[in-house]
Amino acid sequence: MSGINHRTVKANGINIHVAEQGEGPLVIMVHGFPESWYSWRHQLPALAEAGFHAVALDMRGYGRTDAPPAIEDYDIKHLTADVVGVIDALGEQTAVIVGHDWGAMCAWNCALLHASRFRAVAGLSVPYTGRAPMPPTQLFEAVSGGNFFYILYFQEPGIAEAEFESNVPRSMRLFLWAASGEAPQDIPQFAGKPRNSKLFDGVPEPDALPPWLTQKDLDYFVSEFQRTGFRGGINWYRNFDRNWELTPKLAGAKVKQPALFIAGDRDGVIRMVPPESMRPHMEDLRKLVMLPGCGHWTQQERPAEVNAELIEFLRSL
Repeated sequence: MSGINHRTVKANGINIHVAEQGEGPLVIMVHGFPESWYSWRHQLPALAEAGFHAVALDMRGYGRTDAPPAIEDYDIKHLTADVVGVIDALGEQTAVIVGHDWGAMCAWNCALLHASRFRAVAGLSVPYTGRAPMPPTQLFEAVSGGNFFYILYFQEPGIAEAEFESNVPRSMRLFLWAASGEAPQDIPQFAGKPRNSKLFDGVPEPDALPPWLTQKDLDYFVSEFQRTGFRGGINWYRNFDRNWELTPKLAGAKVKQPALFIAGDRDGVIRMVPPESMRPHMEDLRKLVMLPGCGHWTQQERPAEVNAELIEFLRSL
């Protein structure tokens, strides 16, 4: 894409691909699953034009960034240290971090675990609700009631990868559509169907791509995952309990930096975790934005609204 520069930096012992545009205060954008730097294609030029050095990462296990082999290489300490390492590699002391989906969880933890390096934080889709009272997979087991739940399905190495990789174009088309604001809310994709189901069991083929996703966009995501596979990204999910075990000091911890939260009101995450539940865990939540009709892919589905909110937030700091 014109105007966006690509390079690889050495950070936290691995090679990390960055896409960047603009000059000014550093803003690092962190994607979720199953995505890449490309998920921020609409934000890079907008933030650059607004006077910021906008940087979108391929996170470890994704795209052109290294994918270490061990599951524990994807725990929260590695993920947050990667972002700190990128700040160092770019010659900066601090940054604002913006994260979506798993990237939001990474962003909240960057603000908590490396507070001096992050002067503000914005999360999309996934609220910060504090440390769980027990290992997260135990909570997921209780909430699922013995039925299928995608995070539990992702725990056994090789199972989810095989389903996704059996037909990458179909997997990405179904996954991106079914979690979007255009899809019916009762699609049995992520939860509620029989425990022995696969992820895409019962998910219908969409008549067309959602309006925010072009064939060119889909082709880019497909080409990346056809090359890398899905194991790196899914390994993030296999560290839920390890992350909990590694961070006992976060019990009762609050995010102290200025914070922004944006989500769609048709995002399945919001049905599980109401955004208002994050207020007791934030000391300076500047704004909580809900986008009507928007699904899970917040910054891709509603780029104009997300860009406006991010720029307003960044300029207020």
